[in-house]
Amino acid sequence: MGSQHQHIRIKKNQHSPATKFRLYMDTTEEGCLILFDQLETLDKCSFNASLPLVMIVHGWSVDGMLEGWIWKMATALKSQPKQTNVIIADWLPLAHQHYPIAVQNTRNIGQEIASFLEWLEESVQFSRNNVHLIGYSLGAHVSGFAGSYISGTNKIGRITGLDPAGPLFEGMSPTDRLSPDDADFVDAIHTFTKQHMGFSVGIKQPVAHFDFYPNGGTFQPGCHIMHVYNHIAQYGITGITQTVKCAHERSVHLFIDSLLHDDKQSMAYWCNDIDTFDKGMCLSCRKNRCNTLGYNIRKERLQKSRRLFLKTRAHMPFKVYHYQFKIHFINEIQEKQVEPTFTVSLIGTKEDAENLPIMLMGKRTFTQRPKKVTYTLCFLFRMTFCSQNIDNIHLHPAQEKTFVRCANRSRRPRRKFR
Repeated sequence: MGSQHQHIRIKKNQHSPATKFRLYMDTTEEGCLILFDQLETLDKCSFNASLPLVMIVHGWSVDGMLEGWIWKMATALKSQPKQTNVIIADWLPLAHQHYPIAVQNTRNIGQEIASFLEWLEESVQFSRNNVHLIGYSLGAHVSGFAGSYISGTNKIGRITGLDPAGPLFEGMSPTDRLSPDDADFVDAIHTFTKQHMGFSVGIKQPVAHFDFYPNGGTFQPGCHIMHVYNHIAQYGITGITQTVKCAHERSVHLFIDSLLHDDKQSMAYWCNDIDTFDKGMCLSCRKNRCNTLGYNIRKERLQKSRRLFLKTRAHMPFKVYHYQFKIHFINEIQEKQVEPTFTVSLIGTKEDAENLPIMLMGKRTFTQRPKKVTYTLCFLFRMTFCSQNIDNIHLHPAQEKTFVRCANRSRRPRRKFR
């Protein structure tokens, strides 16, 4: 969103804002209500102007109630070593509408949040640079409008878009949706961009400095329609809704995961698309080509949006270890061409994974004889493996061989069958 919109200041004597600003307190889920232009409510709620502010902005509402993830995120934010003020921007009256109406309301709510932040700046000298807006679905675009409507040359410090809404925003100009111009730093997590009848729940196009696409961004593990029965068993008839929003809301839980599991941060890699990523061609962190998904991201303003890809598990903690194997075989059977199939078992200190089927992706190079076949096996982590039996490097049809991490036999590792 650009700054060419005329700034609109919502004054108390015109009408009361539709947004309720609830400062999260550990003692109550309702939060302490900070009333716009009423300075005494800042003292009453113990707002600390010396601490940063994280504001959670929800999205479209089906039932007119604040969803449970909001309080989980607020609790996770308050559990961090770095103390913060956590405010929930409650705009339920305007979010609990037909979707096109709720979309129209996002601009008004963005204006109200901008005015609230200006009031904090004027009344208690709270800098907008210390503000981090976290918006889910429609709330991501609300946050973008807040960033574009705030007056002056300084921008909000950070905006995080959690699967920003797609319908009526996909393909729109940067002034009509979340964009990198809306804050000093903007990041987004796209988790449900699978199209149905020309629409997707989450926006597919990049809208940030760093746009993360877990598992390609179209759909998420554990959210397949086959899981609807599990969701119905857990939630009753509302389980159908749970299945529909599973992948959309996964963006939220990936972000919460980044707060709760400091030692299991998910790393993503700059790549053109998920197909290229699946071929193992983007697994480098050199020249800042990778970044951490979620709260602990490396903040870097870029001239152009950067797409990053990663794989995750179906549940928290979502981090997976990415492995990449490159295997070179020489086929010495001259009578017939061999089309090998493989499975891999990973045995380690974390968790064993048995008999994983391997999709062969790679190039084949032919000489007259013997024939050399090169395959790249796409697990996404660079490590060299050697045959456990170094006296016999041949692999015969139907034979099973065990490969282990190569020992460092010299400073400069030699090429091996691996």
